[in-house]
Amino acid sequence: GGDQYPERVRGLLRGLGLTVGEEDKPMRVLSGGQKKLIGLARLLLSKPDVLLLDEPDNHLDLAGKEYLERFIQNYPGAVVIISHDRYLLDSVVTHIAELEDGRLGTFEGDYSSFIIDKQTRMARQNELFHVQQRQISRIEIAIKRYALWAKTYDSEKFAKRAKAIQNRLDKMDRIEKPLMERRRMELKLSGWRGSQKVLEYKKVSKAFDQRQVLKEVNFVLHHGERVGLIGPNGTGKSVLLRLALGTMQPDTGDVILGPSISAGYYAQEHETLNPEQSVLDTIRLAGNMSESNAVSLLGKYLFTYKQTTQKVKELSGGERSRLQLALVVLSKANFLLLDEPTNNLDLASAEVLEDALSDFEGTALIISHDRYFLDQVVDRILTLDEGHMHSHPGGYSEWLQTKKMP
Repeated sequence: GGDQYPERVRGLLRGLGLTVGEEDKPMRVLSGGQKKLIGLARLLLSKPDVLLLDEPDNHLDLAGKEYLERFIQNYPGAVVIISHDRYLLDSVVTHIAELEDGRLGTFEGDYSSFIIDKQTRMARQNELFHVQQRQISRIEIAIKRYALWAKTYDSEKFAKRAKAIQNRLDKMDRIEKPLMERRRMELKLSGWRGSQKVLEYKKVSKAFDQRQVLKEVNFVLHHGERVGLIGPNGTGKSVLLRLALGTMQPDTGDVILGPSISAGYYAQEHETLNPEQSVLDTIRLAGNMSESNAVSLLGKYLFTYKQTTQKVKELSGGERSRLQLALVVLSKANFLLLDEPTNNLDLASAEVLEDALSDFEGTALIISHDRYFLDQVVDRILTLDEGHMHSHPGGYSEWLQTKKMP
């Protein structure tokens, strides 16, 4: 209905994460993320027979992701999604299509089921491949033996036998060697202990243009904790990290970094990287190392030699993410402040980061909307709500269950 259309538009925009004030702003003043939300809303409102969504949940906060999932689950048409969000893929998809080495394979089920099935299939194919390789080896030995006898005894019988076996071998359906594991980024975080009390906020308040972002926030972060910081976009999560880094000062209250604590920072927008610097120089200067050592290190983060000569501004989002992770490792920090570290990372690299954080001996405070990642890594959730902070033990799923309780 025409009369209800404006309200439908506003409802969709709010569901995806735009605030009441942002809805009526001109497009020219909106951020890139806000413009992408509007583009997504415009597509969803058009209700085509087939929705083609390329990383639709990028720039969405948790509430926006949940809204998008409900929308897709109830959508009457077909939906094709490109996504690295494992939680989204488990929640909404009924089939998986994987493009690998130029081939498209399909699977009926969600992402987690697909991974289990793929690992089982790869293990079985690997077993069959090696059985066939042993069989081929025995046949090739027989061919060589008959060929040698044919030559030694000038025997046409042995020559025909060798040719017949060779023809049988040539007609054999060869089992391809499965690619059990693609090359992955190598990431090891070597934190050290430092003090037991890593970070403390005492009645910290911060406002911008009369808008109170933080209201007398109190919390303590202890050694060894991995804490996830969640909340709607614009609630002050990044402000908390900047206060801890000392690049921003509170209006009132104290932010205390423990003695023997060295902080390493991963910036969501990669603003800590110099866009005009080459990838190689970025690492050489940060690590005070030779060119050969820098190239070797960058290889562990999946950079080719040609890519090391590129300027940072020429890199893709995923490449910039891997470069920034390399810098975090080089900092040898024992306290990591990570702002959306899995944004732009492929699934394999996100899993490598999860494993590295699980083995990390230091402490981590992580802003993330990646729910699967939060479940794998963090042991406490901090939420920001209208300037106030609340602490919840466990990962994202435990927090979600608590949230749903009456």
